[in-house]
Amino acid sequence: MAASLEKPKYTRPRTAARWKHGLLLALFLALWFLLLIFRLQDSPAHQTKDVKTNAPAKPDRSPATLAATCDGGDMVYIYELPPKFNFGLLNDCRRLNIYMDMCPHVANRGLGQPVAPVLGPGRWHATHQFIGEMIFHARMERHPCRTNDPARAHIFYVPFYGGLYASSKFREQDLRSRDELAVELAEYLQGFPWWQRHGGRDHFLALGRTAWDFMRKSNQGPDFGANVLLDLPAIKNMSVLTVERQPWSGLNQYGMPYPSYFHPTTLDQMLTWQDKVRQSERPYLFSFIGGPRKGLEKAAVRDELIKQCAESSQCRLMKCVGGDSKCHSPVEILKAMMSSRFCLQAPGDSFTRRSTFDSVLAGCIPVFFSRHTAYTQYMWFLPEDHSEYSVYVDAESGGALTTKIEDVLSKISAERVEKMRSKVVELIPRLTYAHPNATNLGFKDAVDVALETLARHVKSELSSLS
Repeated sequence: MAASLEKPKYTRPRTAARWKHGLLLALFLALWFLLLIFRLQDSPAHQTKDVKTNAPAKPDRSPATLAATCDGGDMVYIYELPPKFNFGLLNDCRRLNIYMDMCPHVANRGLGQPVAPVLGPGRWHATHQFIGEMIFHARMERHPCRTNDPARAHIFYVPFYGGLYASSKFREQDLRSRDELAVELAEYLQGFPWWQRHGGRDHFLALGRTAWDFMRKSNQGPDFGANVLLDLPAIKNMSVLTVERQPWSGLNQYGMPYPSYFHPTTLDQMLTWQDKVRQSERPYLFSFIGGPRKGLEKAAVRDELIKQCAESSQCRLMKCVGGDSKCHSPVEILKAMMSSRFCLQAPGDSFTRRSTFDSVLAGCIPVFFSRHTAYTQYMWFLPEDHSEYSVYVDAESGGALTTKIEDVLSKISAERVEKMRSKVVELIPRLTYAHPNATNLGFKDAVDVALETLARHVKSELSSLS
């Protein structure tokens, strides 16, 4: 009897069980899909680095953050390279240069450490002279001419931090190891259909070091640590922007400005700075900022310039020896140049100098002693008539510099000086790297000028082959 009163056990219908299992499976798949999306967004191939910090972040491509139009209409595609070719190198920033810790310099997407805007409004940074490749990349990510569709692109940018890689390997005795990443890059690029379309002739690199650091084979000189990037057949098909081209055999190389310290975000900041350097009091006729160099020709020219400047009451000398802190201070450098009408630009370890672009930023007329310091380098950026913005004193004959610089400069009329300085000040925007976060600049900076000229060059090259 008791057994007959026991309630029968409830049996869940099979349809309900199936429904619950299906719901759990759907929830699991949805969570897995969301997790996959987040992981892809955080992967190095999808990373850009926010300019304010070193943390990875997706660039803001919303219309509010970009200039409305792409002047010229030539679109640029940016390769999303494996991180070993760019961002991955920064993980070991202390070893990116055999002479110094590069961590402070690669911060803020290569702008370096902020400097108090005591010189004027805008963004000022202690930017390293060999870091242009990082700044170029950062500017490109937000550029209005960027396209994410390679089928729409006219030119293709390969953001390889070749200069940082090269400087990390200068003491590498194993040549195969020294060349390894350059060789891997060339092999990687040749696998893409848009490379194969024109053999890479519509592709370009932007390198922050001189071409000499990538031409070990063709330079045929002493081995100072260069790799073979620019000697590779595939890379020879590309256009290469570099802060110093090889003047004789660098046929696919085009000089781009060294970065200086000013990275404006608006046209108003640029105009304010230009007005300031126009009105700057310049009590000194000329100035020289630099130190002695080794090597017969370089030492002879620099030693003579230092001697003449030290002996002249019309010259301001900032002699850089023993790590003088003033020579590494953007404020001190620009103050010295802004107090001078002319700035002497003797070749340094190579033909070119970052100081050339510092002097232009300061409204100081550059004085060159080699045609290869500017005239054969930056044809895309500087006037064809060199006398419009500079003075040339021939010191390339191989002998000692016998010209008295003070006499040469003193003979230039005040009217002529004013006209030349006006041209120098006019050049400031096109030689400046705007801040990567800048939008709707209202002027064309160094990156804009490079892209426009490069697009015309590529069209001309491809047309001649068809």
